[in-house]
Order: sequence, then structure tokens, then C-alpha cells
Amino acid sequence: MYKRYFSTSLKTNQQALKKILEEKTYQVTTYARPSDLCITRGLNAKLFDDFNNKEYIDFTAGIAVTALGHANPKVAEILQTQATKLVHSSNLYFTKECLDLSEKLIEKTKKFGGQHDASKVFLCNSGTEANEAALKFAKKHGITKNPKKQGIIAFENSFHGRTMGALSVTWNKKYRTPFGDLVPHVSFLNINDELSKIKDFINTKKDEIAGLIIEPIQGEGGIFPIPIEKLVALKEICQKNDIIVIYDEIQCGLGRTGNLWAHAALPKAAHPDIFTSAKALGNGFPIAATVVNEKVNNALQVGDHGTTYGGNPLGCAVSNYVLDVIGDQAFLDSVTKKGELLKKGLLKIKEQHPDKISDVRGSGLIWGVEFKDAPGAIVQKARELGLLVITAGKTTVRFVPSLTIEDEVVEEGLTIFNKAVNDVFSK
Repeated sequence: MYKRYFSTSLKTNQQALKKILEEKTYQVTTYARPSDLCITRGLNAKLFDDFNNKEYIDFTAGIAVTALGHANPKVAEILQTQATKLVHSSNLYFTKECLDLSEKLIEKTKKFGGQHDASKVFLCNSGTEANEAALKFAKKHGITKNPKKQGIIAFENSFHGRTMGALSVTWNKKYRTPFGDLVPHVSFLNINDELSKIKDFINTKKDEIAGLIIEPIQGEGGIFPIPIEKLVALKEICQKNDIIVIYDEIQCGLGRTGNLWAHAALPKAAHPDIFTSAKALGNGFPIAATVVNEKVNNALQVGDHGTTYGGNPLGCAVSNYVLDVIGDQAFLDSVTKKGELLKKGLLKIKEQHPDKISDVRGSGLIWGVEFKDAPGAIVQKARELGLLVITAGKTTVRFVPSLTIEDEVVEEGLTIFNKAVNDVFSK
């Protein structure tokens, strides 16, 4: 698209970018973006800005999206081939790609230790849409039991999306308060509270609560893995009171932890009634899934929910390939191995700055480094040095690179991050 702007002169290219950014003011004011960076292409775990002739190691993967790397050649081939056959036909009719993906999601989930009673799939377009479906399904199940059973429990530091329902169960007030009244009957609990306090709340409100939604590893909240005993106890108390448990695996799922799903590391007693997936499911192509058990499915009827584009053949064709690659034990083992390499490097940096870095936490290839002060300057310095990282919460830097990142690129990225930290703290 911008090829006509490129020249052999770096100065000319930078002037062209400045002109584009000054003239192209048609986007709404919802994003804060650096004005000296315009991504033009990618290759596995690297991104390129041809306007400024710069190369970046990408530890963001589009916020945990491009699990199989940028510009994956097989994904590109599948998109091209499928686009010549069938892109869209709506959910008025079956398509083979949609049927294949639904079966694969269920069977791979069970094979790799995920939701043991997974039964049915609702395909849609994005993570927030998958969570909207999950919330609706939980509320529908609740209402069939008791018309007052409509409430949803969510947790402090959670993030589940930006549309009205998902936003209503997102903790951060900066996302919620600008929009006035949202979906009612939402209660936020603190996962760090004693289990007895959480259980008392649920027991008191059991006739009013339809569902509970939680991230097995809180992403936006700062990369906080939820303790296994808490998830086991939550499922137990919810099951006892016929409350649907929803796991939001949009960021932490699909191989990110070294398991196919983060909850695959849990005992069956902690498995959810519903879990949601998006991000990596399409490796950048918009597609998402809400997976339910038969208890939830039995509460649904034709017409209860729907989507125009969800489960389109183009997205499903890509996702079938993504699941084939990630849903393989050798691949998952490689994620675990790379994760250990990343963890080791981050812990070494922490050891060098015990007064500045308070924690390193995560699993597989999802890690957070918590600083004692806001790390904005470190993120900026890393970018200047050729590494892209992002924050999670107020004081944590998030690391979610492509699952296909090469070991040497992990090492190179750690070297840059270490230099960024040292440069900022030496001032």
C-alpha cells in the first residue's frame, strides 16, 4: 500500500511517514501510538518499519495473537487457497471448514487434558464476542433454573473485553466509567481473599448468580496465575450451587503456557463449564470460539444467539491449521523449553535489580516482570533499542512472543531488554 512512498533515502522515507501521519487523521481517538513507528511487514518474531529502516524483535505477537509468527507462509497459503473457494455463506448453512474446526476443538481439548466434558462450540469473530456468548449462555442457563438467577461474578484486575457485556465484567474502572450504566448484577471479588470469604458471598447470593468468569492467568491485570487450589474451590462451590464457571483463555490459551489450554494443568475437578478462545486461534485472522459442556448446551435453543461472520470458511480454514500445529505434544514441549529460556533470562535481570524489580511470574511463553514503579520509560527505551514489549497493569511489563520464536531471538531480545533496564536505571 505504501510502496510508492519508499525510496533509497531514509530521510525521504521518514518525511513520507510524517506526511502520512499528518494527513491520515480519519481514525477515532482511541489509541495511543508512537508517531515514529509504522509497521510495514513481519517475519516470524520480527517486525519491520521500512519507513525508518528499522527492525524489531517482537515480544508482543500482536498481544498474544500471532502464535505461529508473523507472515506465516502456510497461513498465507491457506488464506489464498480458501479465498478462491468460499469466503462466507453465513450460518444459515453448514460448511465443511466450520464442522471440521468444531470437531477439532472438542477432540483436541479432551486429548490434551482440557475441559473433559467439552461438548459443543459456538464460533464467532473476536475475544470480546466469545465472552459475550459465554455470559449470555450462563445467564440463559441460570434463568431456566430461577428467573432471578442472572448475576455474574468477576474478579478484580480482570479484563474480558470492550463490548458492553464483556466490559461489565472487566475490573479496571478507566475502561468502564466513561460509559455510564453497563450490564447490571455484576459483582467483583478479590481472588486473593480467603476462600471462606468468597464461599460466603457465593452461598449468600447463590439464588441470584448465574455464572462466574475468570482468567486462569490474569493478563491485562499483570500476568497473575490463579492458584490451583482457588480454581478447584471455585468450581466446587459453583457446581454445588448450579453456577456456570467460565474460563477466559483468550490470552493464556492455545499453547501459550506449554499446555494446549491453561486449565489443562488443572485437575478435572477444576475444569470449567465454558471456556473462550480467540487471539492465537486465527494467528491474526479474526476468529474466536466459545466451548461449552452439555449442561450449558441443554439450556440453549435455536435463535438464542447468532453471528453473521462467525465461523466463516476463511477463518475456520486457518484455525484448523493452527490447531493442527499447536495441538501437538512436540510443539507444546518446545513452548515449555523456550519459556524456560525466557524465564531464566528475566530472573537474571531481576537479580541485578532487586530494588527495582519485585517479581517475575508466568508460565510457558507468557511472563510478567513487575517493577516497583511504572515501567513506561523501560518500554520506550526497549523500543528505541529494537525490542517491542508492552505493559500489563500499572507496573508490569508483559512478554508474549510468538510460540515459534527461535531460541537465539529470545536471547537477543533479553539482551536488549537488559540494556533498556540498565539504561533507564542508570540515570
